[in-house]
Amino acid sequence: MPDDARPSGSPSGSPSGSPAARPYVIAPPAISALPIKGSHALFPVRRIYCVGRNYAEHAIEMGSDPTREPPFYFAKPADAVVTGGADMPYPSVTTSLHHEMELVVAVGAGGADIAIGDALKHVWGYCAGLDMTRRDIQNEAKKTGRPWDMGKGFDHSAPMGALVPAAGVDVSKGLIELKVNGQVRQVSDLSKLIWSVPEVIANLSQLVRLEPGDLIMTGTPEGVAAVVRGDLLEGVVEGIGEVRCRIV
Repeated sequence: MPDDARPSGSPSGSPSGSPAARPYVIAPPAISALPIKGSHALFPVRRIYCVGRNYAEHAIEMGSDPTREPPFYFAKPADAVVTGGADMPYPSVTTSLHHEMELVVAVGAGGADIAIGDALKHVWGYCAGLDMTRRDIQNEAKKTGRPWDMGKGFDHSAPMGALVPAAGVDVSKGLIELKVNGQVRQVSDLSKLIWSVPEVIANLSQLVRLEPGDLIMTGTPEGVAAVVRGDLLEGVVEGIGEVRCRIV
C-alpha cells in the first residue's frame, strides 16, 4: 500500500481494517458493568433485554390476557444501569414514573436457538433489578402504535443489585418483593412467571443470538405504581439479593 493510502494514525505494517490499528475520532464510551457479590471483579453489560408482562396478575392489571400472549421483548441501553444503591434522578418529560421489580439473568455463554433443557448452562448469574418506566410516555406510545423506547429505555432506568453466580441458585421459585418507603408495593413468587427463565432464554435466543454480557429482565409482578422524588425503593429476590435506590 502506498504511504499516502494508509489511514491516518495507522501504524506502518498494521492491517488498515483492524480496529486496534485505527484511531477513534472520539473517546470510546465507558463499559457499563454490574458488581459481583463478594468479589472485586465486574460483569460487563452488553445489552439489556426485557420481557413484557410475564406475570399473569401484572398482565391483567395492564389490560392484557395472559392466557393468549406469547413472550415479547423490549430493550434498555447498557448504560441505563444504576448500581451500588446510587440515587436515581427523576427523569424528564414525565409525571408518572413507575417501579417494576424483577429478577435479572446475566448471560455468561452465548448461543442461538438454545434448547430449553440447555438454557441454564448459558447463565452466569442473577441479581435483583428495577425496570423503571415513564408510564405516561409508554401509554401514549401504546395508543399510537409507536415504540416504547422513550418510556422504557431512558437514562438511569435500570437500577440493579450485585450479581450472584448461578451455581446452586434455584429460580423456579422464591419470593420477589418491593417496598417503597418501607411499605410493600409488589410481592409475588418466581414460580408465577408465565414463561420460566429457561423458556425465556430459549425463546429469546431464537430471535437474537445471545452473547456473554447480555442481561435479561424477566418481568414484573402486579402492584406497579408511581413514585416521586424522595421515595426509597428496596427490592429483594429470595436467595439472590437486593436492589436499592432513592428517587431524587
